[in-house]
Amino acid sequence: MNATSAEVSSGAQSFRIRRVFLLPLGLLLAVSLALLAVVILQGQTGGKIIILGIMIIPVAVILVESLARRAEVGDDAVTVHKFLRDKSLRYADLTEVESVVVRKRAFLSLSTEEHFLIISNAYDDFPRLVQTLLARVPAGVITEQARAMAANPPTKSSDIVSCWLAVALMSLILAVQFFAQG
Repeated sequence: MNATSAEVSSGAQSFRIRRVFLLPLGLLLAVSLALLAVVILQGQTGGKIIILGIMIIPVAVILVESLARRAEVGDDAVTVHKFLRDKSLRYADLTEVESVVVRKRAFLSLSTEEHFLIISNAYDDFPRLVQTLLARVPAGVITEQARAMAANPPTKSSDIVSCWLAVALMSLILAVQFFAQG
């Protein structure tokens, strides 16, 4: 059974996507939009505009989704807020809590008979999120893999590094585009 966000207790702890990822992602979008503006103002070919537009759309979608995403660990339920949608699972309804770790990317899966939530280590203070959540979940539904991952949750930084590299590359392209016409 799904719980509504109103059923989540007012004492809930809230976790957002890491700001250290959101900053370069926001800068990437800003630099990409600036490049698009320069290309349009310089009267460049439609192909460049289309390609930039196609590149900007997923960056904007990921940024909006990441800004809106929040996990709330309440007394009775966990709720994940996403852009224009929320999903809650009551702890009493959980049938299994398991984890998957691929390289440095960790996922905590919470399942009921009919629904599931997946929480990744993209959230800020992921170790505290996992510990807070597992302290409220019935012990019998937590797998050994989830307990092991909770004892030493991995930290992933390659997405942040990749985002900063993309910002640097787009900034270089912007500089070349801006000064090539000047």
